[in-house]
Amino acid sequence: MKHGKILAIVSAFSLTSMIMTSTAAYSLQHSVSDIVELKNALHRVDVLSDGDDFNADGTVNVVDLHNLKNQIIADSNADTGVVSDSSYAATTDYVKLQGRNYIDGDITWLVQSGSAAEFIVTANSAEVELAGNIGIGSSVDYQPRYAVYVDDELLTDATLGTESLTVPLWQGDTSRTGKVKVILLSEAMYGGVGVRSINVSSSAAVPVRPMAANDLRIEFIGDSITCAYGVEGASSSESFKTTTENFTKSYAYLTAKQLNADYSVCSYSGHGIVSGYSSGDKNADSLIPDYYEITSKHYSQPWDFTALPSDVVVINLGTNDINYVTADSESRSDEFVQGYIDFLTSVRKNNPDAYIICTLGTMGGNDSICPLIEQAVTQFKSETGEERIMYYESITQSQADGYGSDWHPSPVTQQNSAYVLADKICQALGMESSQIGLDMASDATYEMVIDPDSGANASHYVGYDKSFWINMVIGGAEPSAIEARLSGIALKEGGEYRLSFDYTTSLDKEVPVLVRGTDTYFSDTVSGTSASQSYEAEFTVKSSDNDAMIVFQIGGLDYYNVTLKNIKLVKIK
Repeated sequence: MKHGKILAIVSAFSLTSMIMTSTAAYSLQHSVSDIVELKNALHRVDVLSDGDDFNADGTVNVVDLHNLKNQIIADSNADTGVVSDSSYAATTDYVKLQGRNYIDGDITWLVQSGSAAEFIVTANSAEVELAGNIGIGSSVDYQPRYAVYVDDELLTDATLGTESLTVPLWQGDTSRTGKVKVILLSEAMYGGVGVRSINVSSSAAVPVRPMAANDLRIEFIGDSITCAYGVEGASSSESFKTTTENFTKSYAYLTAKQLNADYSVCSYSGHGIVSGYSSGDKNADSLIPDYYEITSKHYSQPWDFTALPSDVVVINLGTNDINYVTADSESRSDEFVQGYIDFLTSVRKNNPDAYIICTLGTMGGNDSICPLIEQAVTQFKSETGEERIMYYESITQSQADGYGSDWHPSPVTQQNSAYVLADKICQALGMESSQIGLDMASDATYEMVIDPDSGANASHYVGYDKSFWINMVIGGAEPSAIEARLSGIALKEGGEYRLSFDYTTSLDKEVPVLVRGTDTYFSDTVSGTSASQSYEAEFTVKSSDNDAMIVFQIGGLDYYNVTLKNIKLVKIK
C-alpha cells in the first residue's frame, strides 16, 4: 500500500504549509522549498538531490521521510506562549476526511454513511460548529444522525434538526490535546452533516491538525446492509428510522477498524444492480451504478477517485435485486449477470489498482443471486484477464444472532461479517490475518470414526444446519471406541480460542471432549442427559497446527444417541 504511506507524508506536508502560513511569529527549522523537494521525490526519482538527505547519511530513503515527518510533528506541538482564539475550516489542511464529502464555501459536508472529519486539537477549550440542510425539517426519526468522539469516547450522538449547531469539545484553563472525530451515522438519502468550523482557544503553534492517514484504504459499495439499516432496532417488526441506523456498527466500519484502514462508502438502502427493492416489477430508480461516480444523490458532483485511491473495493450488492430477478429467473438472470459485469467494469475503471472483493448472502439470495454473482465474476475474469478479484458467499444471518429492523442484520451479525471480511482482505492482499472472531470449525469436515478393534457399531447424520446426529448400536468398551470428529481445523500458536456447542444424549452419559492434533490442546468431560445443554470453554494453543480436530468420544454405551448442534471454535485473541 505504497500510496497510503505517501498520503501520510503528504498530510505532514500540508501541516507544514499550514504552520508556515498561520504562525508568522513562529520559525520552523525547515524551509518550504526543502519540504516540497522531498515531497516531489515521492513521485519522481529523477528530482532527488543531496538536499533530500534529511539525516545526512549519504542515502535518500524512507528513513529521511520518517525523520522529517517526526520533526514536523514535534514542531507542530510547540507552544507560542500566547493564548488566542482562532477558527479552522474542515479542509484537508486541518482534518483527515473519511469517505465521500463535498466542500461548499466554508462548509465541508459529510454526505455518505460513515463520512467523517478526524483531527487532533491542542487547546484550552475547543468546539466544533456543525451545519444542517437536507433532512433537518423531518421528524427526529428521519433527520441525519451524527456522532462526535473525543479520544475515542462518545461525546454526542444525536440527529441534526437545525441549520447551525455548536458542540463543545472541552473547556479549561490549561492546554489539552485530544483526538476528535465527527461522523455521519445515517445514510446519504436522509441528508448529510456539515462541519462549518473548528473553534479553539489555544497557545499551540498548530492548534488543529489532521489525523495521519492509514496505510490501507478500503471502499465499500452496498445497500442497507452496508448502511447498518436498523442495526439498533428493537425487533424485526420495527420499521426504518435514522435513529436506529448506526454506521459504526456496520460490517464495513468494523472491518476497517479491525484492519486499521481508512475507508470510503457508497451505499443506499433499497438499491441494487439492475433493480432496486420491489415486489417483482423492475425498480429502475434505485440503482447503485447510476450514483457510484457522484458524491451522493443530494450532492451530485463527480467523485474524485484519484485523490485517495483505494487498495480494496468491497461490493455487497444484489439483495434488493432478488425479487425482480426471481420473478422471471429464466430471462432476468442473464440481465443481472451482464449488469453486474458492467458495474465491475466501472469499478475497475475508477480503481485501476484495487483488489475487488464481491460478496452476498447475509440476508439470503444464496440459491438465487449468489450463483449469478459468482458467474459474473468468473465471466469478468475470463473476458478481461483480470486476476485481482474474488467472490465469497457471506454467512446468512440467524435467529440465534438476532435481527434488526425489518429483518436486517443485528450487531452480532454485522460483527461476524466483519471478522470474515477482514480475513478475506488479508488473504487477497497477502497480509497475515489475525483470524480474530473467525469460527475455525465453520469449514470443518464432519466424520464418525470407529475403532476397528472395538467391535463397536454406529451410524451418523449431518443436518443442513451442521447438526451432528450419532446413533450408537454397540458402543464398545471405551468412550474412544466411537468418535464424532470435526477435522481439518487450523490453529495458531499463542491463539486463544472459545469452544462452544449444544448437546443432548438419550441416556445419561459422560462424554469426553478434546481438541487435538499433533498435541492435545484441550480436554474436558460433559455430562449428557436428555435435556438440551450448552457448553463453553476457552483455551490457549501453544503451537501451530494446520490439521487439528474437535473430538467427542461417545463410545462405551449401547443403544443410545447423541445430538450435537451449533459447534463453534472461535478465535478470540
